[in-house]
Amino acid sequence: MPKIKDPKRMISLFPEFSPMRVKYKDIFDMKAFYEALHEWLQEYGWKDYEDQVGAGDHWESFYGERIGQGGAREIWIRWRVHKKAPESDHLTYYLDIDFHCIALMSTEVVVKGRKIKTNKGEVEMGIRAFIEKNYESKFDENKFLSQVKEIFTNRIYKKNLEQRKKELYQEVYAFNNFIKQWFKLKRYLPYEEIKGFFPSQAWPSHLKEG
Repeated sequence: MPKIKDPKRMISLFPEFSPMRVKYKDIFDMKAFYEALHEWLQEYGWKDYEDQVGAGDHWESFYGERIGQGGAREIWIRWRVHKKAPESDHLTYYLDIDFHCIALMSTEVVVKGRKIKTNKGEVEMGIRAFIEKNYESKFDENKFLSQVKEIFTNRIYKKNLEQRKKELYQEVYAFNNFIKQWFKLKRYLPYEEIKGFFPSQAWPSHLKEG
């Protein structure tokens, strides 16, 4: 079973019903997209909730599929990953990533004169980010310390928490941008972007292949 986050120790970077979202509807390779996201997260040190020694890979906490008329698939996938905050044993970062694919079907596309088997349909992703205040468990073990826990968090540790929230948000923003880059969606970046290590296998209808 995936680890259950303790809501009392969690800081959420997004409102409960307003996660960071990306939606794409056109031609793309779902398997290649899935693998590219997996590789990106591994590159940034994210692990599944059950992984304690770096050997596990149980990212999917849920997979559901429904096949409609004509073979169109509707798919729900949930990934739950975490990692320690850089140079800190007191904080843990979490990402909840939800996929929803609609009318996903097999198709073919011609790229540079070569026919490729791929998919067409719609995928929407919701991304939520959390910071767990691990240090609060130590406060809760002591009756006196439990009374000063909020003072420590809101005064002494506040600056550090704000910096960590900023760092995690920047990483989620980079992840969001990577997804848009893979789908060849428009992005607004304040810097020049280098060529990605995960080539896109999306073919939006309004773009012509060079």
